[in-house]
Amino acid sequence: MAQAALGAAGLHFDELNKLRVLEPEVAAQTAQLREECRAFVDKTAEFQKIVGSLIELVDQLAKAAESEKMKAIGARNQLKSIAKQREAQEQQLQALIAEKKMQLERYRIEYETLCKIEADQNEFIDQFIFQK
Repeated sequence: MAQAALGAAGLHFDELNKLRVLEPEVAAQTAQLREECRAFVDKTAEFQKIVGSLIELVDQLAKAAESEKMKAIGARNQLKSIAKQREAQEQQLQALIAEKKMQLERYRIEYETLCKIEADQNEFIDQFIFQK
């Protein structure tokens, strides 16, 4: 009866016979909810640590990928530069070959002319010798 009167006033006794404002079932549910909240907060903190580690790892991988990308771009530019240098060198060599061919043709014509002059002079000498 005393418990009923206290219950009507909103006061209850727990398992240790302490006077409580909440009903024992509500107090037990509140304690259980508190433990579940602590577990949730712990799991959330652990999740944040894992996500932070993952973000750091992804950032490192992104930096490494960017570095490799820059190296690849540099290598490609260097290859283009080498190709252009070779093309320019090839054009220079083609021009040199054309120049040397023209010089060879001039020398050939000069040689033929000199051979003709020599033949004419030898013929003149032979005629001169036979006339004497």
